[in-house]
Amino acid sequence: MNLKKLTFTFILISLIATLPSCRNRQSGGFVIAISDKILTLDTLSAQTVDAGSERLRQMLFNSLVRKNEKFEYTGEIASNIITSQDGLTITFTLRDGVTFHDGKPLTAADAKYTLDTLLASSSAKAASFYEGTGNARQPFITGVDAPDARTLVIHLHRPWIQLFVNLVPINIIPSGSIATQKDKPVGSGPFKFKSFDQTQQVVELEANPNYWEGAPQIQNIRLRVITDASPLQAELMSGTVQLAPNATNLTPDIFPSLAQNANLKVEQFAGANVVYIGFNVTEPPLTDARVRQAICYAIDRETIIHDLLLGQAKLAHSILPEESWAYSAGTKYNFDPEKAKQLLDQAGFRDPDGDGPQMRFKQPLVLKISTSAATRQYAGVIQDYLKRIGVPLEIESLENATITDQQIKGEYQMMSRVSVGGNQDPVFLRDLFATSGIPTAERTGFNRTRYSNTELDPILDEAANAADKEKAKALYARAQEIIARDVPMFPLWYPNIMVVAARNVGNIKMKGDGDWSFTRSLTIEK
Repeated sequence: MNLKKLTFTFILISLIATLPSCRNRQSGGFVIAISDKILTLDTLSAQTVDAGSERLRQMLFNSLVRKNEKFEYTGEIASNIITSQDGLTITFTLRDGVTFHDGKPLTAADAKYTLDTLLASSSAKAASFYEGTGNARQPFITGVDAPDARTLVIHLHRPWIQLFVNLVPINIIPSGSIATQKDKPVGSGPFKFKSFDQTQQVVELEANPNYWEGAPQIQNIRLRVITDASPLQAELMSGTVQLAPNATNLTPDIFPSLAQNANLKVEQFAGANVVYIGFNVTEPPLTDARVRQAICYAIDRETIIHDLLLGQAKLAHSILPEESWAYSAGTKYNFDPEKAKQLLDQAGFRDPDGDGPQMRFKQPLVLKISTSAATRQYAGVIQDYLKRIGVPLEIESLENATITDQQIKGEYQMMSRVSVGGNQDPVFLRDLFATSGIPTAERTGFNRTRYSNTELDPILDEAANAADKEKAKALYARAQEIIARDVPMFPLWYPNIMVVAARNVGNIKMKGDGDWSFTRSLTIEK
């Protein structure tokens, strides 16, 4: 942005902030800004899972299980969970007093209907409940029973430790309601659906007075999708938006300026999502692990976090968050440009004249990133760091959907992305790094770096199926050592969850996974 445009934007924002009619306008109740578009109201049947729709789901619905602060699984509407000795039967006892928004009690029959409907569908969430491909594809769940109103029983064809992680995003719906969920969703969550203007991307919600964990204190909430930073900043300053959680569309330098506003406050929470660079290990010269290692040693992440991100992140040494019970740091790539140059020399990419940062590759590497301003900023810094060790880098900005498509097809060399949610469970390491996770014509797959290691595969399989937690922890530690050594994916940092709110908004308590169920406990001080 040039100086004239920047000056004009600042003046415009300042003028909007001084308009009393804007500052005092509270139409539509309490307004929360969301940075991702809401593509569907029915995430159970959706063919793709998008962040905006998932945030809304967390306000409208409940699931059988949820994650605690250590990303372990505990009951949500299930008050007790018992796994049989052979691991083939899981019995859930449902809580008393849970009702849907239409007043009907939530029973085991509703949970059975939800799971049966999911397993019979071709939705994105259903895919995780199957193994194999083509004619060999079969569900892990062989049957679901509801012997009484409070008891749900899930039967498995073999022990499946990933059942709970896959149940977390499955919202329980009333029996027979799947056809109407896409227009008028009915759940058991803290807020009830009123309306959705898809064109304007505005959702109206009202408090559920009978919510089983206690009714929300804010009676009416309007969710507004605001994807661009300048309009969001202006509306926060004018008072037309009262809360912006997970404000990923704002660059780090904006938060200190917003905190100076007398009517606003900025709070930040330790985040569990991870920003990373993914290498396509089938694309030369990235086929050589020493080249990937050199790139990692060349990037001064601590300086980026301190100077560019203004401390709004924490250094990452694993894809898993540090709070995870399975976390273990393998090789730590501290800033060491001399070591980076040595590794490139060893890989056969020597400095042409030996006396400075001459380009070691005939063609530059290409780093593909999203179009967000914050991502473009740190990508430019990474580009400069790599230039210093003789690695030319081009940066290409693309829409997220395009990046995902190219990742699946392997049409890239390097990508910088954010892992949201999936990195919080260690079983996801198998999806990301096992040979079986490489995309093919028959399956999408999450191993989009195309990394394959016959030493690692059995370790990840054994860890994913280990019933003993301590044994699984040791296996995951070994797996993280191997992954860090070969570095098909380089974790950069865990971004803090940045929240901007009107100063009178209280009790903002966000968990590391960024779950929006925290909105139930929000208060407005008089």
